[in-house]
Amino acid sequence: MTQSTGYILWFTGLSGAGKSTLAGHVSKALREKGARVEVLDGDEVRENLSKGLTFSKEDRDINVRRIGFVANLLARNGVVSVTAAISPYRSVRDEVRAKAQVPFVEIYVQAPIEVLEARDTKGLYKKARAGMIQHFTGISDPYEPPLNAEVVVHSADESIETSAKKIFDYLRSRGLVR
Repeated sequence: MTQSTGYILWFTGLSGAGKSTLAGHVSKALREKGARVEVLDGDEVRENLSKGLTFSKEDRDINVRRIGFVANLLARNGVVSVTAAISPYRSVRDEVRAKAQVPFVEIYVQAPIEVLEARDTKGLYKKARAGMIQHFTGISDPYEPPLNAEVVVHSADESIETSAKKIFDYLRSRGLVR
């Protein structure tokens, strides 16, 4: 695969939906096809580029804008920028999309809250329900699902391979991969 133009794969969804896992799987497959890929994981960006920000709406918006800026910068230089961040507010995701100078592919990793609470490996939902975590997306803070995501995957019902196939089918349809 010859790649001269990058693009942005923007994985969004609630905590525990499988964004990072699926982003990693897709990134590995893209690298195997010869693409230059960088993953911008929400937790890692928050630790390294957004340290000190809170989980208020304003600070979350700043964090998402920073992720979008870096993703666009990389993609303009021929890298596939893969983001995996909750990015809970539709208006800021749409703002990042509008500023993108490269193809922007929004991937909604959907899973019912009941499933996420049942699989809650970090115990975050339980803590949020107990009031120990404030501003927790899906519990005490809103999550605004995309209205027109290019790809929607259902992580509670699909295998990672099925979800990845949906993404690659879309990318092939747009001429972004072979």
